[in-house]
Amino acid sequence: MRRLFLSVLLLVASPALSFAQGTPGAQLIPASDPRFRYEGRLDMSDPARPVVIWQASRISIAFDGPTLRLLFSNNHNQTFFDATVDGVTKVVELRQSNPAVNATFSGFGPGRHLLTLFKRTEATAGSVTFDGVGLAPDAHAWAPPPPAYKTTMLFLGDSIAAGACVEDGTLDQWADRRTHNAAWSFTALTAAAFNADHQNISVSGIAVVHDDIPTAPQIWDHVRPDPKSPKADLTKWTPQVVFVHLGDNDDVHTLGLPFPANFTDVYITFIHTLRTAYPNAEIVLLQGGMWSGTNYPGLLAAWYTAVRRLESADKKISHYAFRHWTRTHPRIADHKALANELIGWLKQQDFMQHLKPAEAFHG
Repeated sequence: MRRLFLSVLLLVASPALSFAQGTPGAQLIPASDPRFRYEGRLDMSDPARPVVIWQASRISIAFDGPTLRLLFSNNHNQTFFDATVDGVTKVVELRQSNPAVNATFSGFGPGRHLLTLFKRTEATAGSVTFDGVGLAPDAHAWAPPPPAYKTTMLFLGDSIAAGACVEDGTLDQWADRRTHNAAWSFTALTAAAFNADHQNISVSGIAVVHDDIPTAPQIWDHVRPDPKSPKADLTKWTPQVVFVHLGDNDDVHTLGLPFPANFTDVYITFIHTLRTAYPNAEIVLLQGGMWSGTNYPGLLAAWYTAVRRLESADKKISHYAFRHWTRTHPRIADHKALANELIGWLKQQDFMQHLKPAEAFHG
């Protein structure tokens, strides 16, 4: 196996311009170059400066030459990527007002290489503008091989689905988001098991009714987790299976508040909104994974009431309740257990045997 050496690149306010001016003969492949493959819900309002927001968003390109430099700007808060080249993965760290870490790759041998960036951290932890890559003077770039996805999956959820705290130790921590990683969430593991192109529109703390932060019905179809942000163009990518994993954050009994009396009605209305957006999708309602979702009577009663009403009226709606649960946020082993449950259940469902190739659902 070729060895991959990483060093640190210090980025300035305009990294693409700085790279072009400060590296004689080097090539800038700007973010607008059609050889880049973008996957996920990105802000592409300016094709020259795509903003990477949601976890599990991916960027890929093939190249040759001995070096590659990642270029970013406008980093807000904390953004972490898994950067994989030739099967070797390193974590790219982008912390606001600090130099980027692990943004330069070197030591490549001859031949063509493949770069894939996977955004580990969730949308509310941070976002960043991708400016492109820098290559050696005589290097070349190509579009990456097209992935042979078999289906498309959309996951709408909260911190569990986002992979929050997945690499933490005994206690959950939120100060350093390096240990939060959607790549180890049950969502990514489930998608991988079915070779599915997937999007993960999940936000820590989000609820269906409780409005401590914007609710899922308010932001699920937006470019950012903000109801004031533009609506996403849902015609560009269509999921064949939509998973909804929400409700834990409506359990506010620890704050001395009763469970929302209107949860069932609001939840049903939300699912009807998803059905309108995706008239042919299978919708899978999920519950559990942490204590509240598995054990709190108020949530369970309201959720199962909604499930019964929805399933009786729509044969393309089904549900699965996880058996495995944790008191902290699930760690890697817990997400593997959750994924194994869901994968096993999905393999038994007739609708999974009749899905069309994913390419048919790209706009």
